[in-house]
Amino acid sequence: MNEVQQSFAAALARRASLLERARQEGTDCVRLFHGVAEGAAGLTIDRYGPVLLVQTQASRPVADADDVARLADQARRALDAGLALAWNVRGGAAVEQPPFEHGGPFVGHELGLSYDVRPRHRGQDPLLFLDFRAARRLVRARAAGASVLNVFAYTCGIGVAALAGGAREVWNVDFARSALEVGRHNAALNGLSPEAFRTIEADAIPTMRQLAGLGVKGRGARRGFTRFTARTFDLVVLDPPRWAKTPFGAVDVVNDYPSLLKPAIGCARPGGLVIATHHVPTVTRAQFEAIVRRTAEKMGRPFAELSIVGPEEDFPSFDGEPPLKIAVGVVS
Repeated sequence: MNEVQQSFAAALARRASLLERARQEGTDCVRLFHGVAEGAAGLTIDRYGPVLLVQTQASRPVADADDVARLADQARRALDAGLALAWNVRGGAAVEQPPFEHGGPFVGHELGLSYDVRPRHRGQDPLLFLDFRAARRLVRARAAGASVLNVFAYTCGIGVAALAGGAREVWNVDFARSALEVGRHNAALNGLSPEAFRTIEADAIPTMRQLAGLGVKGRGARRGFTRFTARTFDLVVLDPPRWAKTPFGAVDVVNDYPSLLKPAIGCARPGGLVIATHHVPTVTRAQFEAIVRRTAEKMGRPFAELSIVGPEEDFPSFDGEPPLKIAVGVVS
């Protein structure tokens, strides 16, 4: 057994009670090995229902085909499950992917809900981000009777959790049509009302600014864009990428997070809940909390309650500063 296999065996042993709790909760989508914190940076191993997804970095090879096959056998024995192996090499569209010939369908489960977990699709990222389970759990617990705005919705996992938790309406906003199609499929997998589950193919920035009653700025203001009337929601979820360029301004969570958070807070009713994320490791939990508090105070809508939470225990952090930070606040 080589060093990586030994590290993986230790990670599986640490997760024994977690995996049993997950089974009891109806969850079979779990991170089994978080390499950056568990002994092999550049390697992650996830279970997505019937699939074992191994991801490595083209720029930092930590495993060859034989290594990956042995890791898969370890996982199958530990989980007592016949999992299809998908090995994805990340590092750009030009990277040649190892073969994956299984036909599916690939449906995984989290907290009793079903999700499309195909390991190969148009993008490189998994269709369900497992570290965001903490937010989906929280939203489901707080969504009863609520109107929910889910911005940068991707495949609408938050929206599915909200509607399953009793939300009366959910707006899922994302510019990617293919991601929203997966979101609608996820809603259908769970028998959720299509009337209450709205998917909006639009740029998040002008959408939030209009709903918050702010003007639309940038080059895009001179172009056509989807029009919305100002309104507020009981629960607003803001989960932006690290950086993106749009006609309405850049999404830059390191240098200008307030430009995203301000309209998100403006979309929340007084006493409403705002859940906002930051994924960049170089920004600490304390720094993120300070940004969130300062932005709300400058708007004249300080948080009556605010906490910062991280991912669940299948995403260990060696320094207590996981990349994903989730601000959960009640706005005034």
